[in-house]
Amino acid sequence: MDKKRLLIVDDQVGIRILLLEVFATEGYETFQAANGRTALEIVRSHRPDLVLLDMKIPGMDGLEILKQIKEHDRSIKVIMMTAYGELDMIKEATDLGALMHFTKPFDIDEMRLAVNMQMGEGSSSRFATGS
Repeated sequence: MDKKRLLIVDDQVGIRILLLEVFATEGYETFQAANGRTALEIVRSHRPDLVLLDMKIPGMDGLEILKQIKEHDRSIKVIMMTAYGELDMIKEATDLGALMHFTKPFDIDEMRLAVNMQMGEGSSSRFATGS
């Protein structure tokens, strides 16, 4: 069976390295991007199953990246990461199709569980879709 693909998008290299190590250990094929342009190139060329997406990224913000990911392929799952209590942005991200969000500093085990749960679900998602 093909490995599930995970894309980590964060401008902080320490967070990318931490998440890459954790999820490579979980057996995922992991990709990383420090900015929106790279993230979207990876989405187009590798079609990740799930994207861990930081809300605050220089250049193109997380909401814009999320919009473009969903325009490219609605089935790609997205979990937002945020360092601030950006409740309005979190609501907008949810409206745009993000499944959930983690506030930094997040609990790495909670993140791992959430990702494993999303990756294990295949097409039968626990989250309602549609209007």
